[in-house]
Amino acid sequence: MYKNCIKRIMDFTVALTALLCLSPLLLIVTIWLHFANKGAGAFFTQERPGKDERIFRLVKFKSMTDERDKDGKLLPDAQRLTRIGKFIRNTSIDELPQLFNVLKGDMGLIGPRPLLVRYLPLYTPEQHRRHEVRPGITGWAQVNGRNAITHTRKFEYDVWYVDHVSFTLDLKIIMMTIHNVLHHKDIAHEGQVTAEAFNGNN
Repeated sequence: MYKNCIKRIMDFTVALTALLCLSPLLLIVTIWLHFANKGAGAFFTQERPGKDERIFRLVKFKSMTDERDKDGKLLPDAQRLTRIGKFIRNTSIDELPQLFNVLKGDMGLIGPRPLLVRYLPLYTPEQHRRHEVRPGITGWAQVNGRNAITHTRKFEYDVWYVDHVSFTLDLKIIMMTIHNVLHHKDIAHEGQVTAEAFNGNN
C-alpha cells in the first residue's frame, strides 16, 4: 500500500510544504542566477524518462552560462560554471525546483534519478526496471556514491530500491541525503564538473 498509494500522498504533502517554506530562498536564488548566468536564465529544463519511461520535463536551477567560443561552440563546463553555480551544486540547492515536478506527479522525493532520454536504448532489460517507480530527487544510488560510482553500479542500486521500496527505507535515504549534503560528499567524479556520460559499458 505504501508504494502504490501512501508514498504519493506523502510526496505531494512534503513537496508542497517545502515549497511554501523555501519560497524566499528560491526567489533569492532565481534573481541571483538571472544576473550571474549572463542572460542564460535561472532555470534549466530537459526531457527525462519517468515512471514506465514516460517523458516529462525536469526543471533545475541553472548553474552554468551559455558562453561560446569564436566558432559558436559551448565552452567547457568548467569554464561556464559560475561561482554561485558551484555553490548551489555543492549544497544541492540546484535540485530544489524539482519539487514542482513532485507536485505534478512526474517525480517522487525518493527514487532512481531521471537520466537522459538518449540512454534508454543502452539499458539492459534489468536496468530498464529502474523505471518501474517514479524517479526521485534523491535515491538509494545517490546516498551510496552518487556521481563517484559507475553508472552500472548506480543502476544496480536503483533496481534494488525498486524491489525494496518502503517507508523505512525512504526515511533512511532522506537522513543519509541530509548527511551527504552537509558534508558535500560525492558531488562529481574527481577532476570533473559534471557526471560522466553513460555509454552502455560504464
